[in-house]
Amino acid sequence: QFGRTEVIDNTLNPDFVRKFIMDYFFEERENLRFDFYDVDSKSPNLSKHDFLGQMFCTLGEIVGSQGSRLEKPIVGIPGKKCGTVIVTAEELGCCRDSVLMQFCANKLDKKDFFGKSDPFLVFHRSNEDGSFTICHKTEVVKNTLNPVWQAFKISVRALCNGDYDRTIKIEVYDWDRDGSHDFIGEFTTSYRELSRGQSQFNVYEVINPKKKGKKKKYVNSGTVTLLSFLIETEVSFLDYIKGGTQINFTVAIDFTASNGNPSQPTSLHYMNPYQLNAYGMALRAVGEIIQDYDSDKMFPALGFGARLPPDGRVSHEFALNGNPQNPYCHGIDGVMEAYYRSLKSVQLYGPTNFAPVINHVARYAASVKDGSQYFVLLIITDGVISDMAQTKESIVNASKFPMSIIIVGVGPAEFDAMEELDGDVVRISSRGRFAERDIVQFVPFRDYIDRSGNHVLSMARLAKDVLAEIPEQFLSYMRVRGIKPSPAPPPYTPPIHVLQTQI
Repeated sequence: QFGRTEVIDNTLNPDFVRKFIMDYFFEERENLRFDFYDVDSKSPNLSKHDFLGQMFCTLGEIVGSQGSRLEKPIVGIPGKKCGTVIVTAEELGCCRDSVLMQFCANKLDKKDFFGKSDPFLVFHRSNEDGSFTICHKTEVVKNTLNPVWQAFKISVRALCNGDYDRTIKIEVYDWDRDGSHDFIGEFTTSYRELSRGQSQFNVYEVINPKKKGKKKKYVNSGTVTLLSFLIETEVSFLDYIKGGTQINFTVAIDFTASNGNPSQPTSLHYMNPYQLNAYGMALRAVGEIIQDYDSDKMFPALGFGARLPPDGRVSHEFALNGNPQNPYCHGIDGVMEAYYRSLKSVQLYGPTNFAPVINHVARYAASVKDGSQYFVLLIITDGVISDMAQTKESIVNASKFPMSIIIVGVGPAEFDAMEELDGDVVRISSRGRFAERDIVQFVPFRDYIDRSGNHVLSMARLAKDVLAEIPEQFLSYMRVRGIKPSPAPPPYTPPIHVLQTQI
């Protein structure tokens, strides 16, 4: 049990106020259950109250619904309509702003015997207990008492933990090569003061308390002026999802002969009536999470490396449902069905070519440049790529489009080439051109086979690892293209029931 709402008396249409704060992970399936009770007494024991029904969903389903608002029927009492529940989610503001600031100083104290000072600034945020934590240092400007520092960007969280009135202490030092920097002076301010921007309020006297104590005529050790203050709100993956960006999921399955004859238990494509094979498990694990972010739940499913009926031509991008004009399957169940049907009709062949299916999805991704859609291609394969040069070329081209590629390697083969495509260590390149961003994530399926036989847990881990990079890859595309999230649709307001009167 995660929490309970407040009780609202005597109503069949309650609007609950209490909010629940949960951690959200795109890459995990977070199952939720809402139970509804009619409270009859003060007892905290639920069995003492009338059960009104329940609703099951995932956190991704709520977040992925239009405007992050999910409406679902309440179920659980046979033969009875139990009403509906509306759940909305919003990301905690948690101060995602960053600030771009620039400072200059005038007439700082001269600290060096031979030349002028080499000044730099050190920023500290104050903590609840009165102590200070360093949060930023500017660069050193050499040999001047009137430095202009470069503008720098800092998150508001780092600067003041989102508390606009908390003290920010700024110290001015003269840099020394041996690290014994000389203290010139300090001053304090707050985010609220700085946010007034360049004005007379943001010219600060730099005070050295020791000097002030000793010299009666001491005025200050110079002044520091804020030149500019620009607030930037960091947008998140969820801002785009809320604004209506859809994630399109395409599956490509390896039908090459190296997988083994599907009728044999040793085959990676073996159709065991009691248990999913590795292809089915990987497909379900990843697909069930992504499907929450696709409103129509229609997924193109492709195969490669097989001979197709009736003439036995080899294809590296055929529709699993047998309809090249419309390769869409309904939901992950529809994809699974089409996969099993294909296994019965096509002949496993070869070679293992990735480029055709990557180019297939890239063609669609290339036509959507406004940030309204993002494409994720899941390739499940057993082996060594035959068209490595073409695949690299395809990935370098695709890195310009709104798409990501997930490769799950099944079976015992060596997957060195896949690690190269993954590009986490060395950015992938083709004919001297580098990929614009990292769009490939590879995982070997064998790392997730649970020795204890608990496939549910191991498949959750698989999904988590292959999907973990998607939000960042998604954001890197949107940032480079300067695409901002669309505004979320207006919040839901229940219709007002107008009483009709007969005149």
